[in-house]
Parts: sequence; C-alpha cells; structure tokens
Amino acid sequence: MDIKHSVKLFENKPVRTQWVEKDQKWYFSIVDVIAVLTDSANANNYWKVLKFRLKEEGNESVTNCNQLKLQSSDGKFYFTDVGDTEQILRLVQSIPSKNAEPFKIWLAMVGNERINETYNPELAFDRAMKTYLQKGYSKEWINQRLKTLEVRKELTDEWNRAGIEKESDFAILTNEITKAWSGKTVSEYKQLKNLKKEGLRDNMTNLELVLNMLAEATTTEISKKENPKNFPESKQIAIKGGTIAGNTRKDIEKQLGESIITSKNAKDSIKELSTNPILKLEDQRLKKKIK
Repeated sequence: MDIKHSVKLFENKPVRTQWVEKDQKWYFSIVDVIAVLTDSANANNYWKVLKFRLKEEGNESVTNCNQLKLQSSDGKFYFTDVGDTEQILRLVQSIPSKNAEPFKIWLAMVGNERINETYNPELAFDRAMKTYLQKGYSKEWINQRLKTLEVRKELTDEWNRAGIEKESDFAILTNEITKAWSGKTVSEYKQLKNLKKEGLRDNMTNLELVLNMLAEATTTEISKKENPKNFPESKQIAIKGGTIAGNTRKDIEKQLGESIITSKNAKDSIKELSTNPILKLEDQRLKKKIK
C-alpha cells in the first residue's frame, strides 16, 4: 500500500494525515481533528467517550474507522484511528464547535490541494513555503529546506526500489547516515538541540541542512550504482554516503575553526529574524508575493 505521510495545519494546529494511493483518499487522525474542534485537555479520552456514545446510537459510519500507523509526539509510529473525508464530516456534525464551519472549508481545501498537485507538483512546494513562512522561518532557510525534501524523496524511492518498506528500517538507515556525517545519532542530535517532538531537519541551520542533503544524495547515487539486494547492504551504503559528507564537514570545520554541529534550533533562527529589520522586511515582502 502506497502511503504518504503528512502533517497539515488548521489555524496553526497540526492534523496528521495520510494519502493512500490504493484508495485515492486522504485519511485524517481523528484525535487530531477532535483536538482542533474542542477545548478538551485530552482528545484521546474525548474520542473514547464519543465513540462509545455513537456506537450506542448506532452511528457506525463514524465508529467503523480504519487504523493507520501515524507518528506520535515521541517520534514513534502507532496504529491510530483515522477517517476519510466523509467520515470526518460526519464526526464534525457530532461535535458542537465554533470551528465546525471553518474546519469543513479547510477539509475541502485539503482534498482540492491533492487534485491540483497531481497535475502541478510545484503547488506542493508553494504550500510548504507558505506553511514555513507562517511558522516564522526565513526565506533563505525555507529554500534550503525545500531542496532537502526533494533529495529525501529520491532517497526513499531508491530504498523502496531496493525492497525496503518498513518505517523502522527507514529510521535505522537514516540514523546511520546522520551518525556518519554528524558524529551523532538522531537521538543525540535532537538532544543537543533540546528537541522533544519537533523534527530534526526543521531545526537545522543552513549548513547543517546542506551537509545532511549531501549525505542523502550521495547515499542515493551509491545505492543506484551498487544495486543492494538486502537491508544489510543498504545499511553499509548509508554509512558510506554519510561518511563522505562527514569528511566534508570536517574539512569545513578546519577552515572555520568551529563546529558546524550546533545546538541552535528553529526558535533561535526565528528570534534572529525578528530582531533583524532587513531580514524581517524581506520576508514580509515574500509573504505578500506568494499570497
């Protein structure tokens, strides 16, 4: 089953989604939807109570939901109740909320985005640009981050071609690449940047992103040339690709006289942007341009 993971924002609140090619449908995390519709301190408990009530009322159109593996705040993937657009719309009708109508409009826009992006993939990058701008990132950083998405997609496609499909295997290979080029595991790297549920790439500096991108692009090209037949072979290639970028990092650090691997995260970058009037004006201009 071809599944594409994504986190979309409704009024700056995250809603985990997955596009399933086989079904040609978006599926939405039900607890995330409940979190944006209600003021409940525990969306999971709210869903348990609501699910029981709906079952008692015989409303199986919502309670007979699917489960997909979604990434949790601890970075791990767990089976989570999800609903397609029709089920989510019925769920919204069962929850009194001031956000009900705006959420319905948002839901329709998400579906329309997928149709448009099928015919014009550049729209997906435009949407990502807008999302990062809304979060406060600088345009220079965003441009670099979007390039890493393309490189990462090429790498995961290559891993798929080599027969690697498990999320756990993807995580292991990514960890090997990261350790080889940065000298730190993903966990150690996130700890350095004081991250909990935030994504590591979204908290890298420009130079860190470039080196991570070099490591992944190199791994992709080596894999294409060596044509691995199993996971252990792909793992060795991941180490090779990461090591090449790691050697580049060491050369740059000799010239700079300081470490490239830094504790600086997105909050620091956004704070720097907000206090620099030139960068701030330039980003405001860009935001107006893409609206």
